[in-house]
Amino acid sequence: MASSNSHRNGGVGYTSSITSNGTKVITDRQQQQQLFSSLNSINPKSSTTSSSSSASSFKPKSSLRRSSTGSIAGSATAKDESRGVRGRVRVAVRLRPRNVEEAVADADMPDCVELQPELKRLKLRRNNWDSDTFEFDEVLTEFASQKRVYEVVAKPVVEGVLDGYNGTVMAYGQTGTGKTYTLARLGEEDKSARGIMVRALEDILAEISPETDSVSISYLQVNVKRSIKGKDSALSVENGNASHAAKILKPPIVRRGKLVIVDLAGSERIDKSGSEGHTLEEAKSINLSLSALGKCINALAENSPHVPVRDSKLTRLLRDSFGGTARTSLIVTIGPSPQHRGETASTIMFGQRAMKVENMLKIKEEFDYKSLSRRLDIQLDKLIAENERQQKTFQDEIQRIASEAQKRIAEVESNYAGALESTEINEFKKLLQNETLLRRAAEEEISSLRNEVAQWKRLEAAKSSEILKLRKLLEDESQEKAKLEEEIAALQSQLLQLSFEADETRRNLDKGEMAKLSGDLDSLLPQSNHQSSRDFGDGASMAKLFEQVGLQKILSLLEADDADVRIHAVKVVANLAAEESNQERIVEAGGLTSLLMLLRSSDDETIQRVAAGAIANLAMSETNQELIVSQGGLELLSTTAANANDPQTLRMVAGAIANLCGNDKLQMKLRGEGGIKALLGMVRCRHPDVLAQVARGIANFAKCESRAFTQGTKMGRSLLIEDGALPWIVQNANNEASPIRRHIELALCHLAQHEVNAKDMITARALWELVRISRDCSRDDIRNLAYKTLTHSPAFQAELRRLRIDYG
Repeated sequence: MASSNSHRNGGVGYTSSITSNGTKVITDRQQQQQLFSSLNSINPKSSTTSSSSSASSFKPKSSLRRSSTGSIAGSATAKDESRGVRGRVRVAVRLRPRNVEEAVADADMPDCVELQPELKRLKLRRNNWDSDTFEFDEVLTEFASQKRVYEVVAKPVVEGVLDGYNGTVMAYGQTGTGKTYTLARLGEEDKSARGIMVRALEDILAEISPETDSVSISYLQVNVKRSIKGKDSALSVENGNASHAAKILKPPIVRRGKLVIVDLAGSERIDKSGSEGHTLEEAKSINLSLSALGKCINALAENSPHVPVRDSKLTRLLRDSFGGTARTSLIVTIGPSPQHRGETASTIMFGQRAMKVENMLKIKEEFDYKSLSRRLDIQLDKLIAENERQQKTFQDEIQRIASEAQKRIAEVESNYAGALESTEINEFKKLLQNETLLRRAAEEEISSLRNEVAQWKRLEAAKSSEILKLRKLLEDESQEKAKLEEEIAALQSQLLQLSFEADETRRNLDKGEMAKLSGDLDSLLPQSNHQSSRDFGDGASMAKLFEQVGLQKILSLLEADDADVRIHAVKVVANLAAEESNQERIVEAGGLTSLLMLLRSSDDETIQRVAAGAIANLAMSETNQELIVSQGGLELLSTTAANANDPQTLRMVAGAIANLCGNDKLQMKLRGEGGIKALLGMVRCRHPDVLAQVARGIANFAKCESRAFTQGTKMGRSLLIEDGALPWIVQNANNEASPIRRHIELALCHLAQHEVNAKDMITARALWELVRISRDCSRDDIRNLAYKTLTHSPAFQAELRRLRIDYG
């Protein structure tokens, strides 16, 4: 049973029917006629078109063209034509722009999706500060044209079909996100809006030749049969002699390709579809089919021994598209509305799982025995006609010679009867002898012609017998071909296994000890609850790591040529540095120097982030803090902060500088070598984790200054105020994030401890924040410190009295 549903896609209305197996087929009779009208407009020479439920044959004009546009699916090389090649399902994601309803309903809400097409990435926001990142083969923005979508998604599949591969183009996504707009848009008024289906038909009809190729089309799948020049196979006779008949028996090679374009039904939950009654039951069946498709893709992605393709009609229909022999491209369509984030996330995860499915692409070639049989029949008819013509010529010649002989005999007899003289008799005798000789020669010629006719008849019988043998040979060859194909499939499977094992052995021999050590490092990353451990990975304990690898060997890998090995090594060092018991050993072994050198020389942002995190862990020790500054580490961290854009890298750098800010001996160097300015410069990121580390560093620096004022070693106003940090401190004193607010409140209390800073704080309106902190702060120690500062500062008391505020 199928039900009609009206959908809206990109502002264009269309009518479709959704079958119980989850596929969506256009049922509007008028739209079907428009589709086939558009096909006729592509090729005006095509034959009469039938309805969408029956196949149509086309004889298009010959026009060869092939583009080399960048695509999400590669093509097979010439030497891969005779065997299968691996090719995973290629997946592209397309974002639909907001429609009118979403523009009104979500006017104050940001899009839940952020695209990075140059990196082929997609970010799905969980909230305002956290998101998940996914990678696809292509990421198409809402501004991507229909032509661009076709060239990167479907064109390589169409070209593969023309080369003899099966192909599938499928759209998956929530209702209204643009599946049918992408696949089936006719573009009658605007050709640039044509969808994949029309563009694929145009390319196929422009590529094939009407003399040798044929195309059959239905509304379910666009089958292509092409004759291949230069690949005819000659058949030999039984005795091994290449006779004239055997030389011409070369069955042509044909390639058959099948292109399936699938517009899946909407993937949203039933409660969002608004279906009721009979439509609700159909929606449940559709969801079961889509669920069965998801189970098949999961099983293929996880290399499960059983793939449940028989659970639904949809999975049986697509059994060749996922895990089969077809080149498959999947485009997942999504919308930007945060109201449908669940459906968007489900669609994205469907595409991610589909990217793990690998197909074994095969060219479907076969001998065109029907064409060979037609050629043999034509050749036989020509031979029979030539034989009959020669027989008629021979009979006519015999009759002509006999008639002439009879005529000459009659003339001789007439002349003989009238001859009276001997001279005439002698002449008659000579003439008679000549005529006798001529008749004998004619009889011999007739006998020779009769023998030749008999020989032709024997040759004709021999050829007929030979043709029967060749036909029997063709039947035997067909049976042998089926057996050989089965053996070839088994041998190819064994060859792939042997090739895989050989590649593994060669890679193991090439990598040697370095690859083994890199694998050991991956398996021995230490487990820790510390923030740095959560960033860099998990693994074994320090004792186990030193026992199996050794610290010196790990540090030596920081200078390895292989970037992956360096990344693994620096992650291990960062995790080891997270434990205080390991820090001294790392510094003594030269680990700090190696990390600083790596931070100075590497342009890889991953290495910079992990190296900065390792330095931040080492900077928790006061002894290591002075070593870091003495070896130029502060200047390196400041340079990295100025150049980096990744929030996680900035968080690591800010954490390292914040640890250094807690050392009383490094106050002037922190300012002189740009540490304070680098710390304040990182607020441009606005990421909560980065701002929390910046606030912690400012609080540490203010606390050290407060101790210096108390001890009498500092007399001037705060360096933080001189470097312009006070406005940002006041602005974030009431930040919603508790880590940021807590550190800022503590920094304000420390700055207010000394009268020399009071005037600047009053001017910057920091006094009001102190009053609020003294009354509303959730922490007793900070609230009491703010109250104590307000009551003991003459400048603050004077300002409060001027404002007629009774305080203290």
